[in-house]
Amino acid sequence: MKKETKKVNIIVKKRRVLHGVVVSDKMDKTVVVRVDRLKMDSKYKKRYKVSKKYKAHDEENKLKEGDLVEITENKPMSKDKKWVAQKIK
Repeated sequence: MKKETKKVNIIVKKRRVLHGVVVSDKMDKTVVVRVDRLKMDSKYKKRYKVSKKYKAHDEENKLKEGDLVEITENKPMSKDKKWVAQKIK
């Protein structure tokens, strides 16, 4: 008897990674991270800075205001919190 084996292709979704600065650490196990990026004006071709704030999970409450962090996309933990923060060394 011959055994037939099927190959299963597993698709792993790549998680987004962003870099930013901690703006607020007043909440318990949560930090607010500001991520800056450059956009270009389509008509005048001038580059300008755009910022966005993300709430990220900080399990041990180690991150403080002003720390450079890397946030990684994760499953939703609450209404606004879908990121996990790690300090950049």
